[in-house]
Amino acid sequence: MALLILGLLLWTCIHLFPSIAKGKRELIISKTGLGPYKGLFALLILSSVVLIVLGWRSIDPTSVYLPQYWGKHVTFILVLLTFILFVAARGKTNIKRVLRHPQLTGLVLWSIGHLFANGDNRSLILFSWLAVWAILEMIMINRREGEWQKPEPVPVKSDVITVIAGCVVYGILFALHPYLSGIKLI
Repeated sequence: MALLILGLLLWTCIHLFPSIAKGKRELIISKTGLGPYKGLFALLILSSVVLIVLGWRSIDPTSVYLPQYWGKHVTFILVLLTFILFVAARGKTNIKRVLRHPQLTGLVLWSIGHLFANGDNRSLILFSWLAVWAILEMIMINRREGEWQKPEPVPVKSDVITVIAGCVVYGILFALHPYLSGIKLI
């Protein structure tokens, strides 16, 4: 359990650092340069993911609550929406006119979805933590960046491509889920 929590703490601290310690961030960048800062940031994020995965796999799951039979279906829908939002965050879409933080919103949906389907201790820790972190991250980014300037409208074609790409990513990760997490979906 310690590895999972250590990984989640590292993930949280590294991601919140630019908002909480803006002056320190600028100081590090001025001394090392933007490239090395980004490299260190990426290395620390990768380290946190490794700790999270190792921690997750090291915990024997213990039931905390019994998910409802329909929970898995809700999860499938929320995770599909998640991948559409992840794709939307990378391009120009009208979704970004509605949601300031599509990727973080998607992570909240992904986390909540997984809590509908999983009632064990490690799931409760991982998915609850990531949902709370994503919400906190959105609040911190909003404070750091100020008032939201909605992007200009784009052709609906962009949204259609985003939805199709999100569905493709969903399908690929659905098929790979047993190999990535060790858990079969169907």
